[in-house]
Amino acid sequence: MNQKVFQTLEFDKIIKILTGYASTEMGRDLCRKLTPMTKETDILNAQDHTQDALTRIYRRGSISFSGITDLKPSIARLNMKGSLGAGELLNIAKLLETVKNAAAYNSSEDDDMEADSLDEIFEALVPLNDLLREIRRCIISEEEISDDASSALKSIRRSMKQANQKIHNQLTAVVSASSNQDKLQDAIVTMRNGRYCIPVKQAYRNSFPGMIHDQSASGNTLFIEPMSVVTLNNELKELEGREQAEIEKILSLLSEEASYAADDLARNQDLLVQLDFIFAKAKYAKDLDASRPIFREDGVINIKQGRHPLLDQKKVVPINVSLGQDFSMLIITGPNTGGKTVSLKTVGLLTLMGQAGLHIPAFQGSSLGIFREVFADIGDEQSIEQNLSTFSSHMTNIVSIIQQAYKDSLVLLDELCGGTDPIEGAALAISILTDLHDRGIKTMATTHYSELKMFALSTDDIENASCEFDVETLSPTYRLMIGIPGKSNAFAISRKLGLDEHIIEGASGQIDESVKDFETILADLEKSKQTIEQEQEEILAYRKEIESLRRSLKARQDNIKEKREKTLRNAREEAQRILQEAKDVADQTIREYNQLKKQTNKDTNKKMEHMRSDLRGRMNKLENQMTSRKKKRSGKRHDAGDFHVGDEVYVSSLSLNGTVQTLPNAKGDLYVQMGMMRSLVNIRDLEITKTAKEVKRENQRNENRGRARTAMNKSATIKPEINVMGMTVDEAIAELDKYIDDACLANLAQITVVHGKGTGALRKGLHNYFKTLKKQKRISGYRDGEYGEGDLGVTVVTL
Repeated sequence: MNQKVFQTLEFDKIIKILTGYASTEMGRDLCRKLTPMTKETDILNAQDHTQDALTRIYRRGSISFSGITDLKPSIARLNMKGSLGAGELLNIAKLLETVKNAAAYNSSEDDDMEADSLDEIFEALVPLNDLLREIRRCIISEEEISDDASSALKSIRRSMKQANQKIHNQLTAVVSASSNQDKLQDAIVTMRNGRYCIPVKQAYRNSFPGMIHDQSASGNTLFIEPMSVVTLNNELKELEGREQAEIEKILSLLSEEASYAADDLARNQDLLVQLDFIFAKAKYAKDLDASRPIFREDGVINIKQGRHPLLDQKKVVPINVSLGQDFSMLIITGPNTGGKTVSLKTVGLLTLMGQAGLHIPAFQGSSLGIFREVFADIGDEQSIEQNLSTFSSHMTNIVSIIQQAYKDSLVLLDELCGGTDPIEGAALAISILTDLHDRGIKTMATTHYSELKMFALSTDDIENASCEFDVETLSPTYRLMIGIPGKSNAFAISRKLGLDEHIIEGASGQIDESVKDFETILADLEKSKQTIEQEQEEILAYRKEIESLRRSLKARQDNIKEKREKTLRNAREEAQRILQEAKDVADQTIREYNQLKKQTNKDTNKKMEHMRSDLRGRMNKLENQMTSRKKKRSGKRHDAGDFHVGDEVYVSSLSLNGTVQTLPNAKGDLYVQMGMMRSLVNIRDLEITKTAKEVKRENQRNENRGRARTAMNKSATIKPEINVMGMTVDEAIAELDKYIDDACLANLAQITVVHGKGTGALRKGLHNYFKTLKKQKRISGYRDGEYGEGDLGVTVVTL
């Protein structure tokens, strides 16, 4: 398909918007390469993918593929048995985590979705969970390898910690000695060139034999490594070298393990990028409220309530367009700014979108043809004063279209042959349209020429259309009306704007009577069609309302019938059980009575009397059970004053619970909300189950529980440490203010603030802030970090 039409119809802008919905750069590349297809199977497969992804989004929510980077260079190095860095291995882990999430998303059992076109893609993903776990176990971040990555690394780091401790102990003793206080610039231990040093004043350099590693900008301070720690520093450097060698060994082993799965990694990446592209189309369709079009082999276009996708979807006026069923050519006439060009672009752009596998912003059931080529000559200029060069430019384009167009093409022509003599332009336009029509090419054209209205009226298979214009407001409505040519509104507009009537009459006298009659007929037709369409819309609205009420009534009747049948069935079962129990009691008692009759002593008479009394008692009990269903209600009658808005009640006639919405009227009727249903019920049919005050107390208790859960959630998620390094004092205080509130809510006893050493300005500013908090009793104290906690680079705060 020719590339020029993509810019003419602004398909390139659609691609730009679509690109924003992809999560990965590779997915965005696929979006940028998307073009309309011409094979029906390819188009239908692409539409299946978009539809099935959209269905999954509605049923299961969206899925993200963000974080995936292009692993092709890394996979190429793996195939050559090369070793990857920590960052590259982490990228592999991100890919495998996305594969794991995608597999879980596809196997969700929360719904009863049927198999679709995406199952094959999801099921082709290869989870490599062992490799994922190993990478995550060994690598914490690009700069940090876990101590547990290997036993050797753990041992080396333990030795490094011990060496650090020895160095710190010795240097701390030096800087803490009272005899050295005046000789040191600061009583701190610092690092220069990877070696631990102390800051010595220039005048006392000979008091501390050792290696000078640096000096301050002023030259007043020397950073000296005392001889007593040189050996320990050398040992530490050696351990650091061993640590790096062990890290490289760990990365090499991980790379070797990843190389065995290089092909699966490459395939996983391709599949995830494809899914990212497909779900980008679905997300765009969701936001655009688009639907899947039906594709007709005969090229019939029937767009229902179509909207231009680049216009504001809340303001754009939908249009109904048909082409190819009853007519193969549509000529749209009407005034400037009336929406003719937008209608033309909407049809062309929706056609390109549909053939590219995108859903279109139109009503469900809209159909599109499949065209091998779409041609468009649409000028952006809407000026009345068109010059020859503009006409020549458009005609050059039209000549090219006529030469290249064939039966499977769609041709869109805007202001055909405009910018030249009206008589010649109209004649030329009719001749061009006749040629396209004779060749069976589906065409839509807009024009100002009245001659083309008559051409469409007098030629079979060609139909007129117009864009509605409201003379009262002097503005277009942008509604496309097929079957009626657009009429001239020049006189009506001029009269509305206040032009003298005698001038308008003078102009009218210069127009041929047949033209006047034709314009009058057009006006009557337009008015009649508007009236009919309005009545049809009202009838349709009434039908929808009636149908909705009918369904609601039927559902309610079915619900009542079902509840009545259930109640009767339960009652019959209960009655059957009670009667059977009564029969069993009577039979058992009669048997025992007959046995006792044979005995004729005093005790026998007492037993028989006791059995008679017991039988009477048991029968009374069964009788009470038979009548218990009638005594379900407490029997208490409520007065109108007993009811308050918010009371929870039981509606006996409907066997439903509800909430009182209004106070009783003089007849004792009030409104009760029962789920989705709101009904007028008499107080005789109601029993109060919970008063409004009780409901309020219960809601308050639930709210208190919610607050407790919030505090519990905070304690489960908040960390006991916050890093403000690199921030200004104001930025750090802003971060700390909220963090301390959260920490207090989570009941933390102590927090650590990491601010670094640097110039010491941030540390000093934060300590002043902590003093303020201590005065306000928001914290109980603070101190500098000790060795192992971060030294002067951190402050420990007690809440």
